[in-house]
Amino acid sequence: MAFKGVFLTITALVMAATVIGTAEEDQCYNDCLNQCPQGPELLACDLQCQIRCYHITASYVKLGCLIRNCEQSFKDGNQVDPSERREDEDGRGGLGSRASRLSWTRSLSVASCSIDTRCLEFHSASWDFSDSAASFYEFLMHRRANDLRVFSFAELKSATRGFSRTLLIGEGGFGCVYRGVVMIPDEANGGAEVKMDVAIKQLNRHGFQGHNEWINEVNFLGVVKHPNLVKLVGYCVEDDERGIQRLLIYELMRNKSLEDHLLARVHSPLPWMARLKIAQDAARGLAYLHEEMDFQLIFRDFKTSNILLDEDFNAKLSDFGLARQGPPEGQSYVSTIVVGTVGYAAPEYVQTGRLTAKNDVWSFGVVLYELLTGRRAVEGNLPRSEQKLLEWARPYTSDPKKFHLIVDPRLEGQYCIKSAQKLASLANKCLMKNPKSRPKMSEVVDILGNIICESSSQDEGAPQSVSEADDVKGESEVEIESESTNQENSYRKKVFDFREMVSFRKNLLGS
Repeated sequence: MAFKGVFLTITALVMAATVIGTAEEDQCYNDCLNQCPQGPELLACDLQCQIRCYHITASYVKLGCLIRNCEQSFKDGNQVDPSERREDEDGRGGLGSRASRLSWTRSLSVASCSIDTRCLEFHSASWDFSDSAASFYEFLMHRRANDLRVFSFAELKSATRGFSRTLLIGEGGFGCVYRGVVMIPDEANGGAEVKMDVAIKQLNRHGFQGHNEWINEVNFLGVVKHPNLVKLVGYCVEDDERGIQRLLIYELMRNKSLEDHLLARVHSPLPWMARLKIAQDAARGLAYLHEEMDFQLIFRDFKTSNILLDEDFNAKLSDFGLARQGPPEGQSYVSTIVVGTVGYAAPEYVQTGRLTAKNDVWSFGVVLYELLTGRRAVEGNLPRSEQKLLEWARPYTSDPKKFHLIVDPRLEGQYCIKSAQKLASLANKCLMKNPKSRPKMSEVVDILGNIICESSSQDEGAPQSVSEADDVKGESEVEIESESTNQENSYRKKVFDFREMVSFRKNLLGS
């Protein structure tokens, strides 16, 4: 399909269509995107790919033209041959009959069209939704992201000193993340603008990696609010001769990611009680996504690098680019292409592509082991027998004499052995082979709360060593005690108390 005289004049997207389909349809969509031209035509081509690959006819897509002076309009145009529509058993075909796999998302409801660019028309009455898809649509429509700020590229360039490498705080296949300062209205101050420290994610201008993820981020973080989910402040979409500029602006999480702390990228190791609190915060975030919204959302990429820490070490989930809507009522899973990070995805998802919320529960179990051991899920520079965290660590959890061997040595014995064992037990429940046997995240939150309470109640006494906790009198106990008598005092230090978080934070920020 050719576009003539294309010139993109929108200052932000007004509509982004996100479709959940079969693995074959997803593959068709990805292949189609790879054929799209780079630059200003990408967004329109993306929409056409979704219409073609997910078999949605123009009669169902009441869309105006995204692009000024384009040769063909989406509205009332027959971009998809009606003969290509597949009929289901009930004979309806189109969106209504496939609502169990399709959901269109009104994403950037606060975005505005610039002059000569027609806003997209969206008439909910013309859509034939199932109850599941309709509730998802209604949720998004009723919770518009009215507080999202639309930034200009010039603003963000100035905020980052021209995207200076000195302000770079993260980098990946999607692009780069910079620290910056922007001006935002302060309602408490009568709308006067105040400075705000933010993190600015800039996607690569060339290529398509991250495009769908960018849309997903705004779809979900633009309408979903929770204390344990990172806040999306705003976004930017502009085009120039070098391509489309796509940026997301988040609240700045000053203490970086959980991964940074566990991998010794900061000099102060996370204390034991801080680790437990972070685990509970992250569990609350997942429980909200799985159980507390009007529709279920599966995070699909839960890992330590996506758990960010604010100045008080409150944990918040970030990076919703791979998130997917959960299965509709009457279905137990969503079929999709397997994506995520090696070492975190549940085995049944990797093998079948059948996605459920229990995939996130498995990932949470992996992260609990990382909190316990201070190691990555997969570590290539270790001996072969220790490269896969679960294969190395899980056997130790059933042996009280050797359990201490897997605990993060950076803790220097300042942890409660009983709470560490209970944390490992919880991790093993999350890692049950049968997904139905894994706990719900709300149950995980409660269990972690009990572990925290028990650990806090022991802060007036000395934490026990492995030998004291298990009353082991055998050969292994002698070996443990003889390994380092100098560690005895450290094992008898008090469990880290929340009051010490203040000095810990000061030391960290001062480093």
